[in-house]
Amino acid sequence: MFRRLPFAFMMGITAVAVAHGAGDRKGMTTEQHLLENGWWPRSTDVPRSDYVGANVCGRCHSDLLSTQRLHAMAHTSMPAIDAEAAQREGGFSLGSFQYRITPVPGSVNYTVSAGHSSITAPLLWAFGSGGHGQTFLFSLEGAWYETHISFFRGFGMGVTPGETTAVPASLADALGKKVPMSELENCFGCHATGAVTNNGFDPAAAVLGISCEGCHGPGLSHVAMASTADPVRPGMIMNPATLSPENSVDFCGSCHRTPWDVLELGMQGIQTVRFPAYRLEQSQCWGEGNSRITCVACHNPHKPLETTPSAYDAKCLACHVRSSTFVTTADHPARGCSVATANCVRCHMPKYTLPQMHAAFTDHNIRVVRDRNDFPDR
Repeated sequence: MFRRLPFAFMMGITAVAVAHGAGDRKGMTTEQHLLENGWWPRSTDVPRSDYVGANVCGRCHSDLLSTQRLHAMAHTSMPAIDAEAAQREGGFSLGSFQYRITPVPGSVNYTVSAGHSSITAPLLWAFGSGGHGQTFLFSLEGAWYETHISFFRGFGMGVTPGETTAVPASLADALGKKVPMSELENCFGCHATGAVTNNGFDPAAAVLGISCEGCHGPGLSHVAMASTADPVRPGMIMNPATLSPENSVDFCGSCHRTPWDVLELGMQGIQTVRFPAYRLEQSQCWGEGNSRITCVACHNPHKPLETTPSAYDAKCLACHVRSSTFVTTADHPARGCSVATANCVRCHMPKYTLPQMHAAFTDHNIRVVRDRNDFPDR
């Protein structure tokens, strides 16, 4: 199944998209299918010159652009000097090692010290919108590193998730994780737009955050077509709304993690709550997939995330009847709740606070929760 192949796309093998379920093509030619479904987030096999930038998209789609720019996805990467955590000096201690982030004119420095010895490097990039926190990247002696500490909203500085909390063995070990180029490209593939193309890796040429072309693909051909006398002719741009439920969830999961990615990462238990696409596909509601329960059925990628629990009631009631006293129908085949008729997600999608994250995440494994301390792996 196509939905188990996002790792292939992550490595740039976008041709697999054409091979997915011929039955889904509904009479389209291979070329038409590729035009409609050929883009996949993090694809790298297009030239940088095919990216036109969000401002060009906004010439026709100004309303979508204005609200999408308020979405957290649009702020998932930035120069370190623009990050919230870089605006004020902050520190952290781990055993005998001292960590400090210090704003300086035109830059921000990261210093790790132990006794009279220290290493200082300018921070280059910040990843994360700041809603939960931000992690930094820096370069030293030709290698890229992820800082050993990160900023967490409401908490301050702490050890970066995934990094060890043990006291480092040396000053060099205390700096952080050395990031190989393949992993670095994957990081920028999900936190920026157009940083990795077939021209190579060039973060300086990227659009900050996930903008229009991060999900819809490079817009050069679409813009050229829209400039002709027949601008309403479909094609030349990816429209994720055309995807099947399975492919739609995996489309988002290419960055938010699919079952395949979780398998590759070897993650289990509560750590997977950060991966909503994976968790959604484990829920009983998912079944064989339904357009009423995809990521975009509940979350509008062009608008900021809705955080009011009651705002999702209508989404639940698209499948469930309103009360346990109501009879299910063909259009609403799911039973009603016997406990409440509002704020469904508070009970059926509980939040869990993760170690090292210092924040609560909503579990997208939708279910009847009999024990909040019980976290089902599947």
